[in-house]
Amino acid sequence: MRLVIARCSVDYTGRLTAHLPLAPRLLIVKADGSVLIHSDGGSYKPLNWMTPPCTLTTWRRAEQETSEEPGNDWVEQWDVVHDKTGDKLRVRLVEVLEDISQELGVDPGLQKDGVEAHLQALLAENIDTLGDGWSLVRREYFTAIGPVDILARDESGGSVAIEIKRRGEIDGVEQLTRYLELLNRDPLLAPVRGIFAAQAIKPQARLLAADRGIDCVTLDYDALRGIDDAESRLF
Repeated sequence: MRLVIARCSVDYTGRLTAHLPLAPRLLIVKADGSVLIHSDGGSYKPLNWMTPPCTLTTWRRAEQETSEEPGNDWVEQWDVVHDKTGDKLRVRLVEVLEDISQELGVDPGLQKDGVEAHLQALLAENIDTLGDGWSLVRREYFTAIGPVDILARDESGGSVAIEIKRRGEIDGVEQLTRYLELLNRDPLLAPVRGIFAAQAIKPQARLLAADRGIDCVTLDYDALRGIDDAESRLF
């Protein structure tokens, strides 16, 4: 990653045009080729940017080259061209204040609290939150196309396959549908009904689940952890 703090102007041309007049800014060039221009404000959002795939070309103006045009006394120019659309980002640096390069290596990724594995473990430990008399058969119940997150039995002893997601979308409902088709071929389990559980479920996923005869359950992660007691809330 390269970080440059410089007084610069920026022009974007392509599907739209935009101009940033001369001012001090932070320029970020990432290993994936993306280029971002930030001001000292606006939170995380850059003023302008170019995403990969793109090509960055830089060159410096020779000391003997001069221009009488006001504001055109740049010392270094960056041209960033998107390889597919041809959109162009031109950055002209008038004064470079800092220029730092550092290899960051492979990032392990963001590890969020409340990921699917945590939700699965918590729901398995508290399976009775789905109803009195419910019992856990096992977590990660094997099928030929992958493991079902939880296999349980309801109060009447019926088999229930539960698929758990942080965000419930159509793909998750499709996945559970495939599991149910396989599980219902097993005479020791059939009939098996499905529950699609998530912290938030999109309306399209709810509609598809209802069409497939699958129940939807919204999981309260804090309540499962014992941090939040829904019955003691004022609101």
